[in-house]
Amino acid sequence: MNRNEWITQAARLQAADQPFALVTVLSAQAPTSGKAGDKAVVTPDGQIHGWIGGGCAQPAVIQTVRRALLDGQPRKIRITPADESAERNLGDVLEFGMACHSGGTLELFIDPVMPLATLTVVGDSPVARALVGLAPRVGLRVAVVAQGAQAADFPDADTVLDSDEAGAVSARLSSPFVVVATQGRRDVQGLKAALALQPQGLWFVASARKAGVLLGSLVASGADPEAVARIVAPAGAFVGAQTPEEIALSVLAAVVAARRGHAPQTAVRPAVPLAASSCCGAAKKTAAVQAAIPPETQAEPARTAEPAMVTATVAAPVKSSCCGG
Repeated sequence: MNRNEWITQAARLQAADQPFALVTVLSAQAPTSGKAGDKAVVTPDGQIHGWIGGGCAQPAVIQTVRRALLDGQPRKIRITPADESAERNLGDVLEFGMACHSGGTLELFIDPVMPLATLTVVGDSPVARALVGLAPRVGLRVAVVAQGAQAADFPDADTVLDSDEAGAVSARLSSPFVVVATQGRRDVQGLKAALALQPQGLWFVASARKAGVLLGSLVASGADPEAVARIVAPAGAFVGAQTPEEIALSVLAAVVAARRGHAPQTAVRPAVPLAASSCCGAAKKTAAVQAAIPPETQAEPARTAEPAMVTATVAAPVKSSCCGG
């Protein structure tokens, strides 16, 4: 067996954008076949490429690798002789009993290697271009969606789509994070394209007032109110940003926070104002939809800074005749 097979397999999996874990033997007490410094690449389906010891240790390693690939967190484990394969959490190490009779003790470090996350930037505005340039510097792949966009204009992007039609975008992209930075050019189309991706996090670069109107129009046109409610607008952490580059930096900080599992801390969810509806179903959507509204100043840098939390009060929608009103 080639104990350095892990090098080739790690390169192959990274090139294919597939997750895996690099497992390293930290220490070994005889009689184990694994030795300190031995390494293997382990995939989610339990394939082991390299050498970390015999079959007695492998079930505990594969089980722990699968956990690590779910949350992206490294782990240290110890495998020791025992009558049964019980698991104990000892704080900085997980200890597994090894019921087979080979004996010996292994300590291993399991380091998950995750595919790069993709940030999709919708729009061809100064903020959008600044975002595309900054995002790769923090380890994000970048896709650009903008009507008429040309790849030559976005040299830092991995993918450039020249159409913002929602169906075409969702058919060609998958992205956990999306920022809509259309800034007045095809705002509604851009928001619809972003929603079609069903991202984990979605930010809209706009003032609170503009966001309220546009998000309301999305719901009135049939968009899912719960999906619209998850759009964070205005986008970005409050840093007093003024230039497109500073605004892009503030938005990217919010994306990184979400990537690391932290929810936006300045967002509140007031009702989005909508025009009076002509049917009960749309009126109920009006009452249900919520939008995240942090300070307006990120999208309108010329304004005076406002408090970090903004609460909006919106009148109830007017009842239409079909509701009995």
